[in-house]
Amino acid sequence: MMDKVRIDKWLWAGRFFKTRALAVAAIKGGKVKLNGQNPKPSKTLQVGDVLEITQPHRKVWLRVEALSDRRGPAQVAQTLYSIEKEQRNQRKPDPMQALAGFREKGRGRPTKRERRQIERWLGE
Repeated sequence: MMDKVRIDKWLWAGRFFKTRALAVAAIKGGKVKLNGQNPKPSKTLQVGDVLEITQPHRKVWLRVEALSDRRGPAQVAQTLYSIEKEQRNQRKPDPMQALAGFREKGRGRPTKRERRQIERWLGE
């Protein structure tokens, strides 16, 4: 049993990031906090530490339950931590963005239906 492991290896083994390079980039970018502070990628974790991880789709606070530097199945990875709190980031689309696909009649290229109507009218 390990008593210390690097935070970047643990995040990779816990399946929070697909590669260690992505884990390092997240740590350097301030997306991971260890006990309320911004760590370096080489900082060692211990059982009982609290992590705050910000990902594009969620923000999660978790407690380290076990240490590992090997990436295994997802079921094994879930035994490495316990989630204390999770906040999903599911934003509703901007109303103006929803209208971006809408085109007023007569503006821009004709639709397939409009093109067929034009061809019928011209007798082609």
